[in-house]
Amino acid sequence: MTAPIRVLLVEDNPGDAELTRDTLEAGKLVLDIHVVVDGAEAIDFLLQRGQHVGAPTPDLVVLDLNLPKRDGREVLQEIRRHAALRTTPVVILTSSDAEKDIAQGYLLGANCYITKPVDLAAFQQIVRSIETFWFTIVRLP
Repeated sequence: MTAPIRVLLVEDNPGDAELTRDTLEAGKLVLDIHVVVDGAEAIDFLLQRGQHVGAPTPDLVVLDLNLPKRDGREVLQEIRRHAALRTTPVVILTSSDAEKDIAQGYLLGANCYITKPVDLAAFQQIVRSIETFWFTIVRLP
């Protein structure tokens, strides 16, 4: 049996977090999904400090931009500052479709930028597409 794929979901909206998690878990892959609800907690998880000492290093980070405490841009900057995390793929999944947010996301090192659709079925399809692309098509380090 292969090891589960570790996913860190950084999402402050409980409904979006639950829907994303449920959609990922409904797939055929074995995933180990961790959810954090703000940017400060995401950084603690990634750097394995505070209550997250010993947390697994994720194979993929799904990151919202508009987060309490520290926003997604700050989280992304922190990820790219640390050699051990620098190659971790980061998918921005956010409600913003502003050109400046998209451009800044890529400048800060996001691997892709996806705007959350408002339709439930479309949202689930996007999450399934993330899973398919990042875990069956792409070769991760």
